[in-house]
Amino acid sequence: MQRYLVGGALRDELLGLAISDRDWVVVGATPEDMTAAGYTPVGRDFPVFLHPETREEYALARTERKSGRGYHGFIFHTGADVTLEADLARRDLTINAIARADDGTLVDPYGGRADLEARVLRHVSDAFVEDPVRLLRLARYYARFAPLGFTVADETLALARNMVAAGEIDHLVPERVWAEMERALLSAEPHLFFYLLQATGALAIVLPELDALFGVPQPVHYHPEIDCGVHTLLVLAQTARADAGLAARYAAICHDFGKATTPEQFLPGHRGHEERGVAPTDAASARLGVPKRLRDTARLITRWHTHLHRIDELRPGTVLKLLEAMDAFRRPERLEDLIAVCAADVRGRLGYEDRAYPQAERIRAARAAAAAIDGAALATRGLEGPAIGRALRQERIRAIAKAL
Repeated sequence: MQRYLVGGALRDELLGLAISDRDWVVVGATPEDMTAAGYTPVGRDFPVFLHPETREEYALARTERKSGRGYHGFIFHTGADVTLEADLARRDLTINAIARADDGTLVDPYGGRADLEARVLRHVSDAFVEDPVRLLRLARYYARFAPLGFTVADETLALARNMVAAGEIDHLVPERVWAEMERALLSAEPHLFFYLLQATGALAIVLPELDALFGVPQPVHYHPEIDCGVHTLLVLAQTARADAGLAARYAAICHDFGKATTPEQFLPGHRGHEERGVAPTDAASARLGVPKRLRDTARLITRWHTHLHRIDELRPGTVLKLLEAMDAFRRPERLEDLIAVCAADVRGRLGYEDRAYPQAERIRAARAAAAAIDGAALATRGLEGPAIGRALRQERIRAIAKAL
């Protein structure tokens, strides 16, 4: 029985990056050998075991054979006769198909080390097309490693396009799409994930609401980049630049979905796109199985983001309506998500990347002033029931007017 360090941990170590989890592959062993040695079985589809002390994952070397469509359409074979080279051959990219023995020897039958040095993302074999999740992982790796100078090999990009044309991507499981998208959104260059999906044709299937924005014009006076899809990904890039959280980054993707529904005769203007964007935002969130907190935030930011842009034009009562709609008194973090997306919306335009966003401090001041009104104190005036609510609202409107 021999063990080898494989996958992301070894790849990142060779790149000089920090390592989190380590994965191992075991050659020359059976499941019975592993349990006899004290390992705990945890794999559902194929034998994976937890080390009795480190709790790191150890997978038996395996091969796979395509048996149907999609992520689950495989038959796996494990056994003491499966070689390390055969196990590495089933992996997605060459940079993930390197192994290291305990004595430090590198096993690299598919040129992964050379591709690391050349900064190339390249598939190991044509079996890449058999698993549609691999296309999403390719896009995620591109978003993560492009800042280090990585590019996608031409032949790998062509293979990914063939996957889309053949319909393999149609069989993606929604939860796997969101799992990869979530990790990509949290990367340093999340917009590159969506650009690569667009380049392969997969974006129209994975997130058609975003794909529909490309080619839709906006007024050049406000949007030098013109294209709504380009603008959306510039906004996403700005949320990452500001180190915004996942909710804001996802909402940045959704915030202009309504512009894809603007009647042609009204282009390049997009009056009413906020309200029209709610339905496609909800549809995308439901299809992908986005967590409720994120989908609620995305819906509200889609609906209300232009109100914050125009805060200097709004009546104090309308500002209070905005705060109430965002549930900003109970969920101040949601207001911060709105601010993050709106600031990115302003800066996500060519030539506007460092534009100030004073609306952020104005809405924070309005919220603080309104939140300082003590509803319990109003009850001491002899008010009861709905009258307290009406008085509280009027006092908050006065406080907002003073703060602004």
